[in-house]
Parts: sequence; structure tokens; C-alpha cells
Amino acid sequence: MLHDKLAQLESALGSSILSQINDPELAPYQVELWLKRDDLLHPILSGNKWRKLKYILNHALSLPGKPVDTLVSMGGVYSNHLHALAFVGHALGINTLGIVRGEAPATLTPTLTDLQNFGMRLQFVSRSDYRTLREYQGSQELPGLKKGQYWIPEGGAHALALLGVGELLAEIALPFDTLCVPCGTGTTLAGLINQAPASVSVLGFAALKNAGFLSGDVHQMLTGAQDNWLINHDYHCGGFAKTTPALLAFIDRFQSQTGIALEPVYTGKMLYGLYELIKSHYFKPGHRLVAVHTGGLQGNRGFALQEEG
Repeated sequence: MLHDKLAQLESALGSSILSQINDPELAPYQVELWLKRDDLLHPILSGNKWRKLKYILNHALSLPGKPVDTLVSMGGVYSNHLHALAFVGHALGINTLGIVRGEAPATLTPTLTDLQNFGMRLQFVSRSDYRTLREYQGSQELPGLKKGQYWIPEGGAHALALLGVGELLAEIALPFDTLCVPCGTGTTLAGLINQAPASVSVLGFAALKNAGFLSGDVHQMLTGAQDNWLINHDYHCGGFAKTTPALLAFIDRFQSQTGIALEPVYTGKMLYGLYELIKSHYFKPGHRLVAVHTGGLQGNRGFALQEEG
């Protein structure tokens, strides 16, 4: 049973429609590409952010005894996860604390400014201390956590997040052959694998360089012995939040052709890689692909500032 406050918040979300990508560049390959538009769910709770937080927050709000009064999590200076969490905390009337990687910048990024405007308290930590925080997965595992505080791992990488992510499959009405999704922590990929029928292949695109560990992390989150999935590591474009001229040119062309906005950290890289695979005849003619747009468009502000600088 979903908590009343969360049910009310979810009822205000938009529809994540399926959009067919009718791009002349793909026509010669006779492959059908559809985009699951989770970016349309909400301007801030877009993509997989709401899906991952949904049942984590439901657990936090349903705990017996003293109610949770502060949600604590971690992220970078352009974190989509912290951005969504701060908004949800504000909407639910719950305090939020964001542990941010690195020293406090002289001028806050637009994302950090939003976090503060949503009422999130910011705590900056060294990169080495930040890496240590990744070891703590349980809601009460973080050392020094005070009564009433609830810990959410980086990116919402928690077993409860898998439930919300898995609900996406039930929203896809048409039959398809392969489901594609970008990968950061692998949580979204694992949630989709858990719910995907054996006849469907699930293809993840790693957004990080040297992310061979992701397969092991995903395996640990699976509820069965599924073997209908793999992670492609060829399109990270230099590493997390790194770009290449080819990636940026692809995003510009895709947006002009389809009218669908992308960001270069997750969905942009996935679609760039997917186009390259299609053009290399990785998929047979008649194959139907569904790719998940995981939102996070607010992060584009960081790249805009870099270009201006």
C-alpha cells in the first residue's frame, strides 16, 4: 500500500508515453526504435528518479515509532538524484540533507542553488570521504545517523528502488524485442531485468569508464538467474559526464530531427551507442527496440556553463 502523501504526489505526474523515432537515418536498417518518455513524468521528478525513490520513500514514511524527519543522501554538484530528493522532501514536508562530493564551490551550481531553494541542507565532503560513503547501503547504516534520519544510497541504489523501476515494463503495451537503458549504478537496469520476460533482451549502456564492476553489482540485485541481458561499455565517451564532439553532434542532430531533448550523461550516450549499433547491423531487420529516456535534463545547465566559460 502506497503512503497517502506519495499516492497524491504520483497522481500529479504526467504520462510516460511511447514515441516512435521516425528518423530517415535509420530507415535503411529496417529496425523499429521507440523511446519510453520518462522525461515527461515531471519537470523535476523525471525519468527514473521518481521510480527509484517511490518505494524507498514509502518505506521511510511507513516505519513504526518516531517518524522519519530527515532524508539523507549523496551526490555530485549536478546530481539528478539529489535534485529529485530535495524536491520530494519539500513537497512532503520532510527535511533533506545532501552530502555533496568535493569542496563547496565559490559560486553554487544551478543544481545546488535549486537544492537550497527546496530546503535541502548541503554538506560538502572530500572525494575520499565520499567514496567511503558508498559502502553504506542500509537505511540506518550510515555512521553518525541521528534518530529520525533515513539514509538513501547514492543514486537511490537500493533494493526497494527495483520495485518502482520494474513497474515501467507494465506500461509498454506493444510487443518488442530489446529494452535499452543507460547505466550509472545499474539499479535501473537490474529493476528492468527482474521484470522483463525471458523473450526480451535487456541492453544497458554504461555511462562510466572502466565500469566492469557494474555486471557484478547488477547480478547482486537480480531476483533470479536471468541471462537475457548485457552491458555495453563502448559508449561512455571518456567517462562519467565526459563528452566528445561526435556525441554532442549526435545529440544536436537527434533533437533537431525529433524535437526530443537529451542530456549527454545518460540518455544521450545510450542513443548515440544505439544508433551506432543499428548502423553496424547489430540488430536484424524487423527488430523492435524500446529505449528508456531517463530524464535528468536539468543537468544540461552544467554543460551550458562550460560552453559559456
